[in-house]
Amino acid sequence: MTGHARLADIAAQAGVSEATVSRVLNGKPGVSNATREAVMTALDLMGYERPQRLRQRSNGLIGLVTPELDNPIFPAFAQAIEKALTQHGYTPVLCTQMPGGAPEDEFTELLVDRGVSGIVFVSGLHADTTARMDRYTRLTDRGLPIVLVDGFNEQIDAPFISPDDRLSSRLAVQHLVDLGHERIGLAVGPRRFVPVIRKIEGYKQAMAQLLGAGDVDELIAHSLFSVEGGQAAATQLLMRGCTGIVCASDLMALGAIRACRERGLSVPGEVSVVGFDDSPLIAFTDPPLTTVRKPIGAMASAAVATLLEEVNGVSSKRVELMFQPELVVRGSTGSGPLVNR
Repeated sequence: MTGHARLADIAAQAGVSEATVSRVLNGKPGVSNATREAVMTALDLMGYERPQRLRQRSNGLIGLVTPELDNPIFPAFAQAIEKALTQHGYTPVLCTQMPGGAPEDEFTELLVDRGVSGIVFVSGLHADTTARMDRYTRLTDRGLPIVLVDGFNEQIDAPFISPDDRLSSRLAVQHLVDLGHERIGLAVGPRRFVPVIRKIEGYKQAMAQLLGAGDVDELIAHSLFSVEGGQAAATQLLMRGCTGIVCASDLMALGAIRACRERGLSVPGEVSVVGFDDSPLIAFTDPPLTTVRKPIGAMASAAVATLLEEVNGVSSKRVELMFQPELVVRGSTGSGPLVNR
């Protein structure tokens, strides 16, 4: 295509004259911001690259370190954080951990070498009570702004962004108790993780308050945060007579439903299952999953806003911002067993 034809196409798309398009592309004055924006949008829509000199310069790079993206909640989180960073003029650098791939420390080193302005860690080693925390204190000591999502450790002098994991368990247990369930189990990940510890605390508290159940340790099953993990944990809980199962993630809940079906039990007819996260597409499972929604959007916005405050020298050290989860009732929970009173 000739240059003239291209100008004519862009002018037609933007609803302006070719002369105006030429002025914008050559960075000449005398064009209103609205017109300039219309021409830029036309370029984007038609698949043309913006001229180098007209591209907005990034304010800097921000690292984003996440676990593997198998669990749909992590891509959703990454997308929300990246969108917020881009809106503030920063360029996100996504580092995804894979089993057998580069560990978190290697990614951190890479990001620091790249001269990032700050790093957001999502569900990283800061959530693991057995991990060493000096990997984070070294960063804060050298003045690099960091924000840690999903997990808390008081040794780290940095802002934390968390969902209220205790409340999430209480909401799920309350829902199942309201439906008439009394034998309610909890399927969670490994006990060394802060969100797991908190979910157990909330679960025990709710079971004691709502059902007067004191010792519920046998109704807690630890496994991996995966479909297979949920299936294994739920199999144990079903053998212990549970009619309601609260899971620490939606993937675990899908595994729990699979375990029920394997034993010839219907969901929600005979067993009710509650997930956690409200991951994308989870409303379309069979049955649609009742879950406790993690407030991804609000947490991502807060993570970025807090980090950028740090980047700009406004310190908000050692705070943990706690976000409220919300019960979303769908089709995987129903009435508990009829008990003769």
